[in-house]
Amino acid sequence: MELWHIPTRAGGLSATVVSQQQARSLALGLPETIEQDHHGRPSFRVAGKIFATLWDEDHMNVMLDEAGILTAAQREPETCTEFWWGKRLGAIHVHLYRVDPDRLADLLADAWERKAPPSLAAGAAAPRQEQERRT
Repeated sequence: MELWHIPTRAGGLSATVVSQQQARSLALGLPETIEQDHHGRPSFRVAGKIFATLWDEDHMNVMLDEAGILTAAQREPETCTEFWWGKRLGAIHVHLYRVDPDRLADLLADAWERKAPPSLAAGAAAPRQEQERRT
């Protein structure tokens, strides 16, 4: 995956930027994921259920459970913010120009796992757990 680097305000250091196309590729790389329009925005679905949307050029909404949303927003406030639908906490709003690509991949995998049918999620979890044990 090609990554962009941009200068930051702190002494000219560079930060990784995930492009909209790269975010799309990460989402579509999950098993049986399709992209479909959702009110004029690209959404990513498994078994008909949305697990992420590209909100705009710089942001992706990832549909974690409430605990995951709150944890990500608390631990990574410069990258992740809570996204509310009316009175309901609906997603984590991820800033693509600040997020590490591996972190975005993990968030997407967690959201995908919540929405995937149990039989599909169980099959996908085994290789992921094996990879985590090796690192």
